[in-house]
Formats: sequence, structure tokens, C-alpha cells
Amino acid sequence: MTNQQIDNLIIDDFPLDQDCAGDSFATDQDCAGDRFTFVISQERAGERFDKAVSDYLPGQSRSYIKKLIKDGNIKLLDSALQRAVKPSMPVCGGESVSVFLPVQMLPDILPEDIPLDILYEDDDVLVVNKPKDMVVHPAAGHYSGTLVNAVLFHCKGSLSGINGVLRPGIVHRIDKDTTGSIIVCKNDAAHRSIAQQLAEHSIVRRYRAIVLGNIREDEMTISQPIGRDPQDRKKMTVRPDGKNAVTHVRVLERFGNYTYVECRLETGRTHQIRVHMAWKRHPLLGDNVYGSRKKSPFNTSGQCLHAMILGFKHPVTGEYIETEAPLPDYFEKILRSLRSG
Repeated sequence: MTNQQIDNLIIDDFPLDQDCAGDSFATDQDCAGDRFTFVISQERAGERFDKAVSDYLPGQSRSYIKKLIKDGNIKLLDSALQRAVKPSMPVCGGESVSVFLPVQMLPDILPEDIPLDILYEDDDVLVVNKPKDMVVHPAAGHYSGTLVNAVLFHCKGSLSGINGVLRPGIVHRIDKDTTGSIIVCKNDAAHRSIAQQLAEHSIVRRYRAIVLGNIREDEMTISQPIGRDPQDRKKMTVRPDGKNAVTHVRVLERFGNYTYVECRLETGRTHQIRVHMAWKRHPLLGDNVYGSRKKSPFNTSGQCLHAMILGFKHPVTGEYIETEAPLPDYFEKILRSLRSG
């Protein structure tokens, strides 16, 4: 794989981790700007298209939004096709919208003094234990309080620039509600090395999860392709024409109605563990997207999933580096409750 191919690579380990007033955003940023999609809520039915869109683009004037619509940078997603619309068109609610914001119109992403739980650091890479409820990088609706804002402050701006102005240093990411290890690259050479390892599936990624139900097998491998859910663009699903996805699962403890497992990723598709475990009818505890929408008896906020072990070859020395993020307090509390019966 050439350096140019790596620079243009969108690593599949980029789950959807943005939440904005209940609406779903999926981002795909390049050096020319920020691309994302969102779904117009039913409450906005009857509004003009430009007005409905403006609510999802804080800080942008209505005149500029009209220009984006007329230039074809804001479109409706109609099945697999994109179609342009007029600013005055009324919306019905439920429409999927594609937006491209040129880089000159993006807000400044500022360093913020947010404490980091650092698992490993040198001149080339940083491994951080991301807390629950933190978004990895800025996107529509989340331009502050992200991991990127924190590492910009910590690294004094010394980060790789391959993934553009909204993702400096970011080569992979985990969900907002998922905790644990994430690599940040301090220069472009390190970024290319880690990206190549991700593409080759040579990076070790072991997650801990609590799932619903009693898994009978001690170990199992789930090899099912994953793609966008045609019925709900906010979700992924197992589908024959999806991308190859492989998850290795090992049972650690059984608690009757719950099972504590380790999941090792061989590939890194969007929401892979969550989708695969739901497909096996063992959705993650607290996952109200792929599992039950009933409130968790443990008062969890989002899925009970933790990226514990992360292992990679150092981009300069070639030495194997492995970090371990301790289980967060909420996860330990649930395990204590389950063990006590």
C-alpha cells in the first residue's frame, strides 16, 4: 500500500459516535471540508428545507445555507441516489440529508484543558483511555469537549494532519458511549504506520462487554458481513453485500441472564461488536440501538463496552507496544452486582 493510498484511506474503525438532540450524524471528513449526514426529525414536518437544515448547522447563516443548497452541497438522500432540492421545499420529517461544508466555513477547533487518562506516550504516539460520553472528534453538533480538543491542548498542536482539520491525530475511533483505549498520532509518519496496521488487521484490539442472555459456547467466532441498514441509515446490520467482519468471542463469566465476554476484533467495522452480538441474539447490556429499548436495570448510559487491550508495532522502533485500560467504575459496579447475585 502506497503512502498516497494510506492518506486517502478511511479506516473502517470509525463508528458513528455523534448524538445531537436525538438526531443521527455520520461524518466522513477530508482535507477539503466536512461531509456528514443527518435525519430530519418528524417535529420539523412542514418547515422550509433551508429552515429545517439550519437547525442542524449552528453558526451558519440562512443565506449561506441557501447558497450551499443551490450549489448542490446540501442534498436529500433518496435511496442510493442524491437529489438536489430548493430551499423553499417543505419537509415531511424523516428525510436523510447529505451536507458538505467547505473547510473555510468550519468553526475553529480550539485546544481545551480537559484531563486525559494517558496509558502510553512518546514523541510519535499517544494512547488515551477515553471516558464514557466523550466524542472522539468534532463534527456537527460537537465542536468542543471532544477528545481532539483535549489532545490539541495536551500536544500543543503537534498532531498528524492526514485526516484534516476536524480529526488531527485521529486514525481510528470508538463510540461516544464506549470507553477505553484509542491511539492518537503526533505526526504523519506515525499516522501512516498505524493506518497501515489497521488496514492489515495486525493491531490487537480486545474489548470487554456484558451481553444479555447466557452464551452456551465458551468460545465462538462470528464471521458475518456488515453494511448500512437499508431500513434505518442510523444503524448498521448484517447483510450479504456488506464488508467482511470477524469478531472472536470468549466467555469470561456467566450470570444466568447475562454473560461477561471478551471480544477480539479481527476487522474493525462500524459498530462491529454491537451488530455481531445483536445478530447472535446476545445484544450488549444498555445498547438501546441494537438491543432492548427498555431501561437497563443497572442504569447504564449506553452500551456496556470497554476497549481494554490495544497492541501495535511502534511506528518508528517497530517494538510491540501493548496497553491495558482498566475497567471503568460503572462496569466494575455492574460486575460486583452480578457476582453478588
